[in-house]
Amino acid sequence: MSKAELVEKIASQAGLTKADAERAVSAFVNVVTAGLKAGDDITLVGFGTFSTGERAARQGRNPQTGETISIAAKKVVKFKAGKALRDEVA
Repeated sequence: MSKAELVEKIASQAGLTKADAERAVSAFVNVVTAGLKAGDDITLVGFGTFSTGERAARQGRNPQTGETISIAAKKVVKFKAGKALRDEVA
């Protein structure tokens, strides 16, 4: 589902205009992004938890040449689905 499709479904289900739904979705994304950048976990009870973690530096291979390359350490975003979401999808 694309962002436009998500906005359309939220607008119809919540009785909002598409412009209001677009602002709501954008605000949600901005707040989650800012929270993760600050190192906070975002927990939506029943839906899931957004968090960050560290991925260590490691050695990899260039698949075309077989040459060993260094892959730098970086921060990654994680999502763990909540029980209610897991039960609903299963």
